[in-house]
Amino acid sequence: MRLPLLHHHVLPRPSLLARPPRAIPSLYRHARITSVRAQHAAPPERKPTLRENIYTLPNFLTATRIAACPVLGWAVLEGNFELATGLLVYAGLTDWVDGFLARRYNMSSVLGTILDPAADKTLMTTLVVTLTMKSLLPLPVAAIVLGRDVLLSLSAFYIRYTSLPSPKTFQRYWDFSIPSAEVRPTAISKINTALQLLLMGSTTVSPLLPGMAVGIGHFLYGLQWTVAATTIWSGLSYVFAKDAVRVLSDVRRPKEPPHQS
Repeated sequence: MRLPLLHHHVLPRPSLLARPPRAIPSLYRHARITSVRAQHAAPPERKPTLRENIYTLPNFLTATRIAACPVLGWAVLEGNFELATGLLVYAGLTDWVDGFLARRYNMSSVLGTILDPAADKTLMTTLVVTLTMKSLLPLPVAAIVLGRDVLLSLSAFYIRYTSLPSPKTFQRYWDFSIPSAEVRPTAISKINTALQLLLMGSTTVSPLLPGMAVGIGHFLYGLQWTVAATTIWSGLSYVFAKDAVRVLSDVRRPKEPPHQS
């Protein structure tokens, strides 16, 4: 008895996932084309970093005023008021010259708006500390002047960090060719700075004028507490003034080209 042969088409061959024969090759080609396009796509545009020239003559003169402060402090502590007075005269002259050059020859910079008041504060701090140590300046007045400067310095570090364009790295933070914020002194702050310089200059010169001790003593006493009052006032003006600090990341952002249809 012969067994019947099983035909090889008895069990139907299943279709591959019930898809048309050319479905998978077409999907493969589409995925490959998409991958190639993604590789050759243009990277996202990054905003250009704003930079400026900080190596100018006004900034150099301002830097020399800062460098002279340790010598000035040493002269006061050693009682060499002739040298101290000469350095004060140099500081006043360079302060006027660098301001004139910046305006006349368009050498102003954002760093200059920070470096110039920093030089004034370094000079002021040096004189306040050393004159107080020599008992030529009352301690309460010194505490008011130094306390205001410390608070403003801390706020300046905070403003620099918050206004610095991304990425916020340690190297970029101390790269002052990248401007981030501009400090604009208030009107009372300018008056206070002038009065402080007058007080420190008069106090420094006073030991050289022994014959005028009584008259200059009364003058210095009134000037000391006037400076204390304007120092507090100027510190509060930075807190409440709207245009004392201007962030430059939005002000100097390059204009985008118009969209073409």
